[in-house]
Amino acid sequence: MTATTEAPDVTGLSPTLADLEAEAIEIIREVVAEFDRPALLFSGGKDSAVLLHLARKAVWPAPLPITLLHVDTGHNLPEVLRFRDEVVADGNLRIEVAHVEEWIADGRLKERPDGTRNPLQTVPLLDTIEAQKFDALLGGARRDEDRARAKERIFSVRDAFGGWDPRRQRPELWNIYNGRHAPGEHTRVFPISNWTELDIWAYIEAEDVPLPDIYYAHERDVFLRDGMLLTPGPWGGPREGETLERKTVRYRTVGDGSCTGAVESDATDVRAVIAEITVSRLTERGATRADDRLSEAAMEDRKREGYF
Repeated sequence: MTATTEAPDVTGLSPTLADLEAEAIEIIREVVAEFDRPALLFSGGKDSAVLLHLARKAVWPAPLPITLLHVDTGHNLPEVLRFRDEVVADGNLRIEVAHVEEWIADGRLKERPDGTRNPLQTVPLLDTIEAQKFDALLGGARRDEDRARAKERIFSVRDAFGGWDPRRQRPELWNIYNGRHAPGEHTRVFPISNWTELDIWAYIEAEDVPLPDIYYAHERDVFLRDGMLLTPGPWGGPREGETLERKTVRYRTVGDGSCTGAVESDATDVRAVIAEITVSRLTERGATRADDRLSEAAMEDRKREGYF
Protein backbone atom coordinates (compact mmCIF):
# COMPACT_ATOMS: atom_id res chain seq x y z
CA MET A 1 0.00 0.00 0.00
CA THR A 2 1.31 3.46 -0.90
CA ALA A 3 0.13 6.90 0.06
CA THR A 4 -1.59 9.06 -2.55
CA THR A 5 1.00 11.17 -4.39
CA GLU A 6 -1.12 12.79 -7.11
CA ALA A 7 -4.49 14.47 -7.40
CA PRO A 8 -7.28 11.89 -6.96
CA ASP A 9 -9.18 10.89 -10.09
CA VAL A 10 -12.78 12.09 -9.95
CA THR A 11 -13.92 10.23 -13.07
CA GLY A 12 -15.60 6.84 -13.23
CA LEU A 13 -18.32 7.48 -10.66
CA SER A 14 -21.99 6.90 -11.42
CA PRO A 15 -24.26 9.95 -10.99
CA THR A 16 -25.51 8.51 -7.67
CA LEU A 17 -22.00 7.95 -6.32
CA ALA A 18 -20.86 11.35 -7.59
CA ASP A 19 -23.71 13.01 -5.66
CA LEU A 20 -22.99 11.00 -2.50
CA GLU A 21 -19.29 11.81 -2.72
CA ALA A 22 -19.98 15.52 -3.22
CA GLU A 23 -22.31 15.57 -0.20
CA ALA A 24 -19.76 13.78 2.00
CA ILE A 25 -16.90 16.05 0.93
CA GLU A 26 -19.02 19.13 1.62
CA ILE A 27 -19.79 17.84 5.13
CA ILE A 28 -16.13 17.06 5.84
CA ARG A 29 -15.05 20.51 4.66
CA GLU A 30 -17.71 22.05 6.92
CA VAL A 31 -16.20 20.17 9.87
CA VAL A 32 -12.66 21.28 9.03
CA ALA A 33 -13.82 24.89 8.74
CA GLU A 34 -16.09 24.99 11.79
CA PHE A 35 -14.30 22.93 14.47
CA ASP A 36 -10.95 23.40 16.19
CA ARG A 37 -9.97 19.80 17.00
CA PRO A 38 -11.81 17.27 14.81
CA ALA A 39 -11.02 13.56 14.84
CA LEU A 40 -12.00 10.72 12.52
CA LEU A 41 -13.01 7.35 13.97
CA PHE A 42 -10.88 4.81 12.12
CA SER A 43 -11.15 1.11 12.88
CA GLY A 44 -9.70 -0.21 9.63
CA GLY A 45 -13.15 -1.35 8.51
CA LYS A 46 -14.62 -0.64 5.08
CA ASP A 47 -16.77 2.34 6.13
CA SER A 48 -13.94 4.09 7.96
CA ALA A 49 -11.60 3.34 5.02
CA VAL A 50 -14.05 5.02 2.63
CA LEU A 51 -14.51 7.91 5.07
CA LEU A 52 -10.75 8.44 5.31
CA HIS A 53 -10.48 8.33 1.50
CA LEU A 54 -13.18 11.01 1.27
CA ALA A 55 -11.53 13.15 3.94
CA ARG A 56 -8.22 13.12 2.08
CA LYS A 57 -9.98 14.10 -1.15
CA ALA A 58 -11.84 16.87 0.69
CA VAL A 59 -8.64 18.66 1.73
CA TRP A 60 -6.38 17.76 -1.21
CA PRO A 61 -3.59 18.80 -1.76
CA ALA A 62 -3.17 19.79 1.90
CA PRO A 63 -2.25 17.15 4.48
CA LEU A 64 -5.16 15.78 6.51
CA PRO A 65 -5.78 18.20 9.42
CA ILE A 66 -7.74 15.56 11.34
CA THR A 67 -6.46 13.09 13.93
CA LEU A 68 -7.55 9.47 13.54
CA LEU A 69 -9.05 7.82 16.64
CA HIS A 70 -9.45 4.11 17.28
CA VAL A 71 -10.83 2.42 20.38
CA ASP A 72 -9.02 -0.94 20.41
CA THR A 73 -10.90 -3.57 22.42
CA GLY A 74 -7.91 -5.93 22.49
CA HIS A 75 -10.16 -8.41 20.69
CA ASN A 76 -9.82 -6.98 17.21
CA LEU A 77 -8.88 -9.30 14.37
CA PRO A 78 -5.11 -9.03 13.75
CA GLU A 79 -5.54 -8.54 9.98
CA VAL A 80 -7.54 -5.38 10.63
CA LEU A 81 -4.99 -3.95 13.07
CA ARG A 82 -2.18 -4.58 10.58
CA PHE A 83 -4.16 -2.78 7.91
CA ARG A 84 -4.86 0.15 10.26
CA ASP A 85 -1.16 0.54 11.04
CA GLU A 86 -0.18 0.30 7.36
CA VAL A 87 -2.64 3.04 6.41
CA VAL A 88 -1.35 5.33 9.15
CA ALA A 89 2.32 4.72 8.29
CA ASP A 90 1.90 5.01 4.51
CA GLY A 91 -0.15 8.17 4.76
CA ASN A 92 1.97 9.77 7.50
CA LEU A 93 -1.22 10.26 9.52
CA ARG A 94 -1.77 10.99 13.20
CA ILE A 95 -3.67 8.42 15.23
CA GLU A 96 -4.76 8.21 18.85
CA VAL A 97 -5.45 4.65 20.03
CA ALA A 98 -7.42 4.06 23.23
CA HIS A 99 -6.80 0.53 24.50
CA VAL A 100 -9.76 -0.94 26.40
CA GLU A 101 -7.34 -3.28 28.21
CA GLU A 102 -5.71 -0.27 29.93
CA TRP A 103 -9.08 0.73 31.39
CA ILE A 104 -9.65 -2.86 32.55
CA ALA A 105 -6.17 -3.13 34.04
CA ASP A 106 -6.54 -0.02 36.24
CA GLY A 107 -10.08 -0.80 37.31
CA ARG A 108 -11.99 1.82 35.36
CA LEU A 109 -13.76 -1.00 33.51
CA LYS A 110 -14.61 -4.61 34.29
CA GLU A 111 -14.86 -7.54 31.89
CA ARG A 112 -18.42 -8.52 31.02
CA PRO A 113 -19.62 -12.03 31.92
CA ASP A 114 -20.26 -12.76 28.23
CA GLY A 115 -16.68 -11.79 27.30
CA THR A 116 -17.61 -9.24 24.64
CA ARG A 117 -15.85 -5.89 24.82
CA ASN A 118 -17.77 -3.90 22.23
CA PRO A 119 -19.99 -2.24 24.88
CA LEU A 120 -16.83 -1.42 26.86
CA GLN A 121 -15.61 0.99 24.17
CA THR A 122 -17.79 3.86 25.35
CA VAL A 123 -15.83 4.89 28.46
CA PRO A 124 -12.38 4.89 26.75
CA LEU A 125 -13.93 6.81 23.85
CA LEU A 126 -15.39 9.52 26.07
CA ASP A 127 -12.26 9.72 28.25
CA THR A 128 -10.09 10.17 25.14
CA ILE A 129 -12.40 12.83 23.70
CA GLU A 130 -12.09 14.75 26.96
CA ALA A 131 -8.33 14.28 27.29
CA GLN A 132 -7.61 15.28 23.67
CA LYS A 133 -10.27 18.02 23.69
CA PHE A 134 -11.81 16.79 20.45
CA ASP A 135 -14.83 18.92 19.55
CA ALA A 136 -16.03 16.92 16.53
CA LEU A 137 -15.84 13.22 15.66
CA LEU A 138 -16.33 12.07 12.08
CA GLY A 139 -17.83 8.59 11.97
CA GLY A 140 -18.69 6.09 9.25
CA ALA A 141 -22.17 5.16 10.52
CA ARG A 142 -24.86 4.72 7.86
CA ARG A 143 -28.64 4.98 8.19
CA ASP A 144 -29.29 1.62 6.51
CA GLU A 145 -27.41 -0.26 9.24
CA ASP A 146 -29.77 0.17 12.17
CA ARG A 147 -32.98 1.94 13.16
CA ALA A 148 -31.19 4.10 15.74
CA ARG A 149 -28.67 5.23 13.15
CA ALA A 150 -31.49 5.87 10.69
CA LYS A 151 -33.00 8.57 12.88
CA GLU A 152 -29.80 10.33 13.95
CA ARG A 153 -28.92 13.56 12.19
CA ILE A 154 -25.71 14.05 10.19
CA PHE A 155 -24.54 16.64 12.77
CA SER A 156 -25.40 15.07 16.12
CA VAL A 157 -24.63 17.05 19.26
CA ARG A 158 -23.64 14.93 22.27
CA ASP A 159 -23.99 16.23 25.80
CA ALA A 160 -21.21 16.65 28.36
CA PHE A 161 -21.46 12.92 29.14
CA GLY A 162 -21.27 11.94 25.46
CA GLY A 163 -24.94 10.94 25.43
CA TRP A 164 -27.33 11.29 22.51
CA ASP A 165 -30.82 12.63 23.11
CA PRO A 166 -33.05 12.22 20.02
CA ARG A 167 -35.29 15.03 21.32
CA ARG A 168 -32.40 17.53 21.03
CA GLN A 169 -31.78 16.85 17.37
CA ARG A 170 -31.64 19.88 15.13
CA PRO A 171 -33.34 20.31 11.75
CA GLU A 172 -31.05 20.05 8.73
CA LEU A 173 -33.21 21.73 6.11
CA TRP A 174 -31.51 22.44 2.79
CA ASN A 175 -28.40 20.65 4.07
CA ILE A 176 -27.61 23.45 6.50
CA TYR A 177 -25.70 21.97 9.44
CA ASN A 178 -25.43 23.42 12.92
CA GLY A 179 -22.41 22.29 14.91
CA ARG A 180 -22.73 24.78 17.76
CA HIS A 181 -22.37 23.19 21.16
CA ALA A 182 -21.89 24.21 24.78
CA PRO A 183 -18.57 23.83 26.62
CA GLY A 184 -18.00 20.15 27.42
CA GLU A 185 -20.24 18.98 24.60
CA HIS A 186 -19.06 17.75 21.22
CA THR A 187 -20.56 16.91 17.85
CA ARG A 188 -20.61 13.56 16.07
CA VAL A 189 -20.70 13.94 12.28
CA PHE A 190 -21.70 11.21 9.81
CA PRO A 191 -20.78 12.19 6.24
CA ILE A 192 -21.82 8.85 4.72
CA SER A 193 -25.16 8.60 6.53
CA ASN A 194 -27.07 8.46 3.25
CA TRP A 195 -24.94 5.72 1.72
CA THR A 196 -25.94 2.05 1.62
CA GLU A 197 -23.70 -1.00 1.89
CA LEU A 198 -24.00 -1.38 -1.87
CA ASP A 199 -22.96 2.27 -2.39
CA ILE A 200 -19.91 1.68 -0.21
CA TRP A 201 -18.78 -1.31 -2.27
CA ALA A 202 -19.49 0.41 -5.58
CA TYR A 203 -17.34 3.34 -4.40
CA ILE A 204 -14.59 0.99 -3.24
CA GLU A 205 -14.56 -0.50 -6.74
CA ALA A 206 -14.65 2.86 -8.54
CA GLU A 207 -11.98 4.49 -6.37
CA ASP A 208 -9.88 1.36 -5.72
CA VAL A 209 -10.07 1.90 -1.94
CA PRO A 210 -7.84 -0.68 -0.16
CA LEU A 211 -9.36 -2.88 2.55
CA PRO A 212 -8.23 -5.63 4.93
CA ASP A 213 -8.16 -9.05 3.25
CA ILE A 214 -10.83 -10.43 5.58
CA TYR A 215 -13.52 -8.65 3.54
CA TYR A 216 -12.88 -11.17 0.77
CA ALA A 217 -13.31 -14.96 0.78
CA HIS A 218 -10.59 -16.87 2.61
CA GLU A 219 -10.26 -20.06 4.63
CA ARG A 220 -10.67 -19.73 8.38
CA ASP A 221 -11.42 -21.90 11.41
CA VAL A 222 -14.92 -21.04 12.62
CA PHE A 223 -17.63 -22.41 14.89
CA LEU A 224 -21.38 -21.85 14.87
CA ARG A 225 -23.01 -19.98 17.76
CA ASP A 226 -26.48 -18.43 17.74
CA GLY A 227 -26.60 -18.64 13.97
CA MET A 228 -23.25 -16.86 13.46
CA LEU A 229 -19.85 -18.17 12.39
CA LEU A 230 -17.33 -16.96 14.99
CA THR A 231 -13.58 -17.47 14.93
CA PRO A 232 -11.51 -18.43 17.99
CA GLY A 233 -9.06 -15.97 19.49
CA PRO A 234 -8.04 -14.28 22.76
CA TRP A 235 -11.77 -13.74 23.37
CA GLY A 236 -12.41 -17.50 23.52
CA GLY A 237 -13.36 -20.42 21.33
CA PRO A 238 -15.94 -23.16 20.92
CA ARG A 239 -18.00 -24.16 23.94
CA GLU A 240 -19.20 -27.63 24.72
CA GLY A 241 -21.23 -28.89 21.78
CA GLU A 242 -19.72 -26.38 19.33
CA THR A 243 -17.44 -27.78 16.63
CA LEU A 244 -14.49 -25.99 15.04
CA GLU A 245 -14.58 -26.27 11.25
CA ARG A 246 -12.50 -25.00 8.36
CA LYS A 247 -14.71 -22.95 6.02
CA THR A 248 -14.38 -20.43 3.22
CA VAL A 249 -15.77 -17.20 4.64
CA ARG A 250 -15.52 -13.44 4.54
CA TYR A 251 -16.53 -10.61 6.88
CA ARG A 252 -19.18 -8.04 5.99
CA THR A 253 -18.26 -5.84 8.96
CA VAL A 254 -15.41 -5.81 11.47
CA GLY A 255 -15.48 -5.32 15.21
CA ASP A 256 -14.76 -7.13 18.44
CA GLY A 257 -13.90 -10.73 17.56
CA SER A 258 -16.12 -12.08 20.31
CA CYS A 259 -19.32 -10.79 18.68
CA THR A 260 -18.55 -10.33 14.98
CA GLY A 261 -19.45 -13.21 12.72
CA ALA A 262 -18.26 -14.23 9.28
CA VAL A 263 -20.46 -15.39 6.41
CA GLU A 264 -19.81 -18.29 4.07
CA SER A 265 -18.76 -16.83 0.75
CA ASP A 266 -16.71 -17.43 -2.38
CA ALA A 267 -16.47 -13.71 -3.22
CA THR A 268 -12.76 -13.08 -3.73
CA ASP A 269 -12.99 -9.63 -5.35
CA VAL A 270 -15.09 -6.49 -5.24
CA ARG A 271 -17.30 -7.48 -8.19
CA ALA A 272 -18.19 -10.76 -6.53
CA VAL A 273 -18.92 -9.03 -3.21
CA ILE A 274 -21.27 -6.57 -4.96
CA ALA A 275 -23.10 -9.45 -6.65
CA GLU A 276 -23.42 -11.19 -3.28
CA ILE A 277 -24.83 -8.30 -1.28
CA THR A 278 -27.17 -7.26 -4.08
CA VAL A 279 -29.33 -10.30 -3.28
CA SER A 280 -28.88 -10.16 0.51
CA ARG A 281 -31.94 -9.36 2.62
CA LEU A 282 -30.02 -8.56 5.82
CA THR A 283 -27.82 -5.59 6.63
CA GLU A 284 -24.26 -6.47 7.53
CA ARG A 285 -24.84 -5.63 11.21
CA GLY A 286 -28.08 -7.57 11.36
CA ALA A 287 -26.39 -10.62 9.85
CA THR A 288 -23.11 -10.65 11.74
CA ARG A 289 -23.14 -8.55 14.93
CA ALA A 290 -24.19 -10.32 18.13
CA ASP A 291 -23.97 -7.09 20.16
CA ASP A 292 -26.88 -5.66 18.15
CA ARG A 293 -29.05 -8.64 19.11
CA LEU A 294 -28.98 -7.98 22.84
CA SER A 295 -32.32 -6.17 22.56
CA GLU A 296 -34.54 -4.43 20.01
CA ALA A 297 -33.08 -1.09 21.11
CA ALA A 298 -29.47 -2.22 21.71
CA MET A 299 -27.87 0.36 19.40
CA GLU A 300 -30.04 3.24 20.61
CA ASP A 301 -29.36 2.39 24.26
CA ARG A 302 -25.61 2.45 23.61
CA LYS A 303 -25.85 5.73 21.69
CA ARG A 304 -27.63 7.34 24.64
CA GLU A 305 -24.63 6.29 26.77
CA GLY A 306 -22.09 7.80 24.36
CA TYR A 307 -21.40 4.96 21.89
CA PHE A 308 -20.47 5.63 18.27
